[in-house]
Amino acid sequence: MKTKTITPMGALHPALFFAGVYIVALLFSIFICSTIFYSCNSTPASIVKKEQKATPPETTSGPGNSSVAALH
Repeated sequence: MKTKTITPMGALHPALFFAGVYIVALLFSIFICSTIFYSCNSTPASIVKKEQKATPPETTSGPGNSSVAALH
């Protein structure tokens, strides 16, 4: 009778799969937790500065900058 031989890679496949899934889950959890941590620990002044940079400058209508819409 012939004995069955299992290659080392085939025998370790389930363990390597679960180790890979564990590493991927660990990396995602570190990314998510660090994002939450940095968003909770940011100062309100830095958030306001970022928002002020993102808003476009407002145009003022003076004597030379008037616009009129005509309705027909």
